Parts: sequence; structure tokens; C-alpha cells
Amino acid sequence: MLLNKSKAFTVAFVLVLAGSTLVFSQKNDGPVDFSMRSVDGQTISAESLRGEVVVLAFGASWLPLSRAQLQGIRKLADEYSNRSVVVYFVSTESEDEKSKNFASDAQLRAFATKYGLKVTVLRDPDGTISKGMGVDQLPSIIILDKQGNVNGEPIRGLDPNGNLAGQLASRLDKIL
Repeated sequence: MLLNKSKAFTVAFVLVLAGSTLVFSQKNDGPVDFSMRSVDGQTISAESLRGEVVVLAFGASWLPLSRAQLQGIRKLADEYSNRSVVVYFVSTESEDEKSKNFASDAQLRAFATKYGLKVTVLRDPDGTISKGMGVDQLPSIIILDKQGNVNGEPIRGLDPNGNLAGQLASRLDKIL
């Protein structure tokens, strides 16, 4: 039996990630399915977020642009907090201490505290989930609608005016 490319991609992800705490799949442009661990030990899954609009802001603590991104994330989370929008900062840094791209949970908590980030920080070690959602540069933002579908292309880079809420407003307002 031949598998179409999408199913083969999902099967490959499952095989590569077998035994891992990180899972991602997307079935034929339908809802995404992922599970990520927060730096506080919680597990956040796509299924647990159904019914809410989700903003996933992918970045890394070592990346200066991510530091600038945090101000926009704070404002976005504050502005949309009462409108069923959940915002997460997703670190793509490795959990392997031998990696050049390593950051411990404690380091990521300290990073969030230093820059006043009050949203949950999730882990996407080595960028597996972000890559599966089409993120090819950091920082980038993915929006998921209430059914868990990726809404549009990833938003890459930063708004030069520093107004993340304004940059995302039309997309968020359409799906709320």
C-alpha cells in the first residue's frame, strides 16, 4: 500500500520521536497534534487547547530578536487575555547538555523573569514541532484557530514598529 506524502511525513515523525516526550503530527491540512512540556513541568497538548485561539511564539533565549519579541508577546497576551486567546513562548533550544544550543529549564525560567514574560514557556527541543508547522526562521509566530488548525503562514521576524498585537490583530479578530 502506498502512503501519500502527508501520511508518510506523519509516520516518519512518529518513528523518529518514538519514546520521546515530544510529539507532533498534522493530518492532511487538518488540526495539528502536538504535546510540549513547559519549563515548569506541565504538558500542553493541542487537544487540551481546542476551543481557544493559540499563539505560539517560537524563539530562543540566545537570540537577541527573541528578547525584543518578548515585549510584543507581553502586550499581545495582555490585550487578548479576555478574548479566549492563549499565548505561549516556545523555546527551540536543546535539552541535551552537550549541545551548543542547550538551555536548561532553570535558564529559560530566568530568561522569562529577566524580560518580564508572564506567559507559559514551552519546550520544542531542537525545533521539531516548529519545523513541522512550517517555521524556518526565528523568531516566528504560528496562530492556531479554535479547531487546532494552523491559521495562515508563519509570521516571520518582528514588526519593525514593535507592535505585535497590531500585526496580528486582523488575523486574530477573523478567527475569534
